[in-house]
Amino acid sequence: MVGSISVLGATGSVGRQTLAVAERLRIPVKAISGNSNLALLEEQARRFRPEFVCVSDENGAKALRTALADTGVRVGGGMHALSDCAAAYADCVVTAVSGSAGLTPTLAAIDAGRRIALANKETLVCAGELVMRRAAERGAEILPVDSEHSAVFQCLEAQGGKRTLKRILLTGSGGPFRGKTPEETRNVAPELAVAHPNWSMGAKISVDSATLMNKGLEFIEAMHLFGVTPDEIRVIIHPESVIHSMVAYSDGCVMAQLGVPDMALPIQYALSYPDRVDSAAAPELDLAALGKLTFFEPELKNAPCLALAMDCARRGGTAAAVMSAANEEAVALFLAGRLCFGAISEIVSAAVAETAAAETISLELLRDADAAARRFVRENCRRY
Repeated sequence: MVGSISVLGATGSVGRQTLAVAERLRIPVKAISGNSNLALLEEQARRFRPEFVCVSDENGAKALRTALADTGVRVGGGMHALSDCAAAYADCVVTAVSGSAGLTPTLAAIDAGRRIALANKETLVCAGELVMRRAAERGAEILPVDSEHSAVFQCLEAQGGKRTLKRILLTGSGGPFRGKTPEETRNVAPELAVAHPNWSMGAKISVDSATLMNKGLEFIEAMHLFGVTPDEIRVIIHPESVIHSMVAYSDGCVMAQLGVPDMALPIQYALSYPDRVDSAAAPELDLAALGKLTFFEPELKNAPCLALAMDCARRGGTAAAVMSAANEEAVALFLAGRLCFGAISEIVSAAVAETAAAETISLELLRDADAAARRFVRENCRRY
């Protein structure tokens, strides 16, 4: 069990659930960060009494500093403060911020030698090679919080490592539009796209689940987390979301991790590892009541975002960073009503095709690729 935590992205879905787990397990919360929901961030600060609270911008920090003047809680603003939040206060950092903004504070936590409970998949999608190499050099522990990667991690831990791994079987529900064609879903409203059938998540990840980009991001993340090639990962559609992922071994055996679809379970395991502790957060899985488990091959012709992500995984370099940044911008435009749902995959594919991708990775090249991809989407969105 970790001794204390910092939570980056405390006001988001995973952040809120992390704080609930920490409260139940009586884990001290030393630092938290948030973006624009200052009212909730103030409420969390008063409830958990962290040493430090970070807001993404200085104006928000100023307002929260005034609001918390009677508490003694320190408040900072901006990226430097976010990195400080990750590195300076607790022995475990839960990175639950959305998008590529998670990269810099994750690197700061690595350099400080913290345990990182990683719930920000874009960090490894954009810079997995760089992040995992630095973690190995600094002796920082990275544990996955995503249910799928937590499942793979647990299967590998039960086997004693990946020496006999043949393939990772990465499961996904198929999202709210499983079985629909791109033509049928082209003009769906944002409220339909964020209505995931099994999981309670934030808006961005819910849209990514609807386009299956989320499964593509997880595909790339799994490559880096577990040191495997794209050919050693297979995506399986599993609508019930009970088997969170599986590992196939060289002797023909397959090990699966099962549980009810509740993010509290992988969050708790990342905080309690290597121990397992009693959980009142989720009901016990009842397979007899469930009745059946079903599986399908993904139809890549109806999932262009997944196909694109798998292609970027094979291309390497900064291709995945371009794709991820373009997708962040496209999803934001969709949620704002400025881009139709079907255009998300089209404009992201165009950004990957039109934005020069470097074959090697450095922080400078990644920042350039990220900026170029976002600029492409903003400048060309009216064409879609």
